[in-house]
Amino acid sequence: MFRIIISIITITILFPCELFAQIENVIVEKYYVSDANDATDTSGGFLPLGSKTFRIFIDLAPGSKLKKIYGDSNHPLVFSSTESFFNNKADGQSFAKDFSKNRLQENTVALDSWLTLGQTTRLGAKTYFGILKSDDTDGSFIGGMNNDGGSAGIPTGLLTNADAYAGIPLTIADGLDTMNNVPLSWADYGFLDNISGVDSTIFGSVITRNEFISYNAGLQNSGVQGIDSVKNQVLVAQLTTTGDISFELNLEVEEIYGGSTRIVKYVANNNTILPDERLCPFLKYPAACGCTDPHYVEYNPVYSCNNQDSCKTIIVFGCMDSMACNFDPEANFNLQELCCYPGFCNDRDLNIVCPQLSSQKMISENFELYPNPATERITISGELPVSGEISIFIYDRFGKILSEEHLQSDDGKIYNQFDVSKFNDGIYILKIDSQVNSTSKRFIINKKNSQER
Repeated sequence: MFRIIISIITITILFPCELFAQIENVIVEKYYVSDANDATDTSGGFLPLGSKTFRIFIDLAPGSKLKKIYGDSNHPLVFSSTESFFNNKADGQSFAKDFSKNRLQENTVALDSWLTLGQTTRLGAKTYFGILKSDDTDGSFIGGMNNDGGSAGIPTGLLTNADAYAGIPLTIADGLDTMNNVPLSWADYGFLDNISGVDSTIFGSVITRNEFISYNAGLQNSGVQGIDSVKNQVLVAQLTTTGDISFELNLEVEEIYGGSTRIVKYVANNNTILPDERLCPFLKYPAACGCTDPHYVEYNPVYSCNNQDSCKTIIVFGCMDSMACNFDPEANFNLQELCCYPGFCNDRDLNIVCPQLSSQKMISENFELYPNPATERITISGELPVSGEISIFIYDRFGKILSEEHLQSDDGKIYNQFDVSKFNDGIYILKIDSQVNSTSKRFIINKKNSQER
């Protein structure tokens, strides 16, 4: 029974962290900031000065594959900005897989807003995928002298801004690289008109919009991994706007499980969580910060970043039934399995957990245990009714033996010290057994308050 109780506690603490183990992070990369030269182009439509281009990467655990990004009736797919999104009117695409590499060298096409699952463009037999600019070591074919200069024919080309906000300039690294494992079986729904094939969402240039919210949309393929199989970062979107962006993503991930694979859905909100879905707070941006430590009462799995000030009340497991003999007034998380009553203690020793119910006589009224509360050491002293061998045990509040010593008392007196510096703060029980009877006393370890003083 003790093992069952410990298992319950372990699951309570660890289960939230297991929920989104295959999605290690979501990375929002600052890709580019447009300048006055970029704003001269009219071929692709007006790109406002100071427009920011962002790229969104899903950081997966090694071995996992991203198969789908979607919105459904319980979990909408959301992309939003405080200002309109930019879409290139000349050669923009809704999905990056449809770009030809040569088109990215024209005017502002490379800053178009789109969705993808890893793939960014193609040229003949070569297929390009998105990577972080900081990981790109093969140079750039976007911007500067690679660019046609737009409608104004800028001699040095467009997309040359080296604004520190966006980090590495596009003329040095374009965040594109080739990979042989090309995903197949592309399919989409909820973006293009079924008859005309026109995209009137934020990823099309027909209507200027600042928000996309869909409960029935998806982009999918056979499954894709990052170019670096260890980092396994997969690009899913590029967004250009002068405003502040926000999004909620829902993903289908193929992950290795028990020697085979399975499909798991990771969702951004916890409105309704179905058996095959897992909540992943990383999928909602901007990040919601709060207490992410499951050892605290204030813990909430919707937080993706920790605010230590939010973690205030550490969870104290215990029996909160005032009718139980081991009722714990300091507990704030009830485990009914810990509660003991006369004649019932979940297969544990009732005399240990609830010594006040024991019919055995006290060894001595002079038996002392100090200091209480303790920090580093405790001392026991007292007098036995008879001389001989005694055993001293220290139990935790669940009845587990943490320390055991066997002593010989020739004159009936007892004095001994115990090192408790390795024990966590909490309530403990010290029991002394002699050849004729026994006694128990509770003591508290409270190092935190001692350190604060």
